[in-house]
Amino acid sequence: MIVHLYTRCWNDAHMLPFMFRHYDPIVQRYVVFDDGSTDSSLEILASNPKVEMHSMPPYSDPTSRVASGTSLQENCWQESRGVADWVIITDIDEHLYHRDLNAYLAWCKRQGITLIPALGYQMLSEIFPDNDILLCGSVTTGAVSPAYNKLSVFSPDRVRAINFAPGRHSAVPEGEIIAPDEDELLLLHYKYLGFEQTHARHQQSQTRQREKDIAREWGHQYNWSRERLREDWKQVAAQIVDVTAADYRASDHHPWPRWWDGYRRSERLQPLSVY
Repeated sequence: MIVHLYTRCWNDAHMLPFMFRHYDPIVQRYVVFDDGSTDSSLEILASNPKVEMHSMPPYSDPTSRVASGTSLQENCWQESRGVADWVIITDIDEHLYHRDLNAYLAWCKRQGITLIPALGYQMLSEIFPDNDILLCGSVTTGAVSPAYNKLSVFSPDRVRAINFAPGRHSAVPEGEIIAPDEDELLLLHYKYLGFEQTHARHQQSQTRQREKDIAREWGHQYNWSRERLREDWKQVAAQIVDVTAADYRASDHHPWPRWWDGYRRSERLQPLSVY
């Protein structure tokens, strides 16, 4: 089974080792678009023989980093048609989790499933972990986060277009679209790793916001004060669960409608509005 992963990078040296340790067992090719990193990201990327590096193309919307990134994610994967069984579109701090991810992807392919949305979690650790660990084996507690219910995995041969909303928080896919009847895949968002590190990252990201991003509050959390971030941190910490616990059934903890419900083979409803 061939899997290609597409992502963007900007000063992500602190997270790249975690990404490779997590995805190397299933990914044969990484395509990484670097957006002007000035830390050691480029050296780390070059050290992995599976990585194909590109510079971020000129922004399709000069007024928005978010919109330009979404446009890139909408189109970059199409070169994998006829080559890969699955493509993964993700951010470097997003780890797709299943107790046996490789076997699950193979099972989905046999079942004729063409896209696999994931249930979202904001993962949290009070300290930033050593970068030689597997995050989903060591930092296993997080809070349910419907905002991170995202589509990251789909078949490049059977999906014609994705039509991501900004930030990939929803989509209106086109083609032969079949989602699993039950949701087993999780998206573990490892943003909250060490409070001070997270706050510093927010401050860095704030400097890269552009006119439309600010006007539409895309990435609004980057503008939070230390006190506002601490408030949200405490709220997440109060709701954490161990997503890897043997008796934990993620779907039971996501009671809200999911934008992909209408794409399940068992339902065949009209897709929910995502805008």
